Amino acid sequence: MHGTLYVVATPIGNLADITHRAVQVLSDVDLIACEDTRHTHKLLQYYGIKTKTVSYHEHNEQKRSTELIDLLKQGSDVAVVSDAGTPAISDPGFRLVHAAIEQNVPVIPIPGPSALVTALAASGLPTDEFFFAGFLPARSGARQSRLSELRSVPGTLVFYEAPHRLAAALRDAYEILGEREAVVARELTKLHEELRRGRLSELAGHYGADEHPRGEIVLLIDRNAIEGESNGIPALETVGALVERLELDGIDHRAALKKAARELGISRAEAYRRLVAERGRD
Repeated sequence: MHGTLYVVATPIGNLADITHRAVQVLSDVDLIACEDTRHTHKLLQYYGIKTKTVSYHEHNEQKRSTELIDLLKQGSDVAVVSDAGTPAISDPGFRLVHAAIEQNVPVIPIPGPSALVTALAASGLPTDEFFFAGFLPARSGARQSRLSELRSVPGTLVFYEAPHRLAAALRDAYEILGEREAVVARELTKLHEELRRGRLSELAGHYGADEHPRGEIVLLIDRNAIEGESNGIPALETVGALVERLELDGIDHRAALKKAARELGISRAEAYRRLVAERGRD
């Protein structure tokens, strides 16, 4: 008889945010497949769980899935967990779940925390319909194309975003989607939890001036543009003009370029490439 694959949600920050059932399942299974064994060991140690663990992440997902399916077919029970939240939701797990279903291995979800649902519930934005789009592309052109595809979605847009790309993502969202109400949910359930609400333009300005936004981030954007607001932002100040203005304030060229990149929501390398291109056109 086949074993059972349990898809177990774990805390997104506060270790107390786990169900009794999840603790029991993690204690009873034969093996826990973890996105990062070191991270999961902290949770297991906190609850006195001594179950054996094995790594299961994006770099070994295909090979490890085959190994885990073999164990499941031999009768072992396996739990899959991510570093935080629900596995397979912008985290490893989908490939294993899909393979288990194909091999007629029972798959049982153990529900619990999810950053996107937690952020949505506290956002104040409409929750009757929403669209979760995972992570936006890292490059601005691809990111803008993706946002254009989502412009007419009749629901709240929900994304995960990396801290170093947040300002650029907000700026692109403002340019492509127009002025909308939005929420940046950061470090949910942790000591420095923040839910910052405002218009896209306001949030872009705030995080564009913030050198070090940290932590896991959920970006939520209202379905509707604000009436009477322009659908896009004014023409951006060029890198050269911004660097020149900062130098007039007494900042040396290197520091001015770094600050200009931060204000525009781009990397310093990208700012330098733009500066060279602008000077080449003069």
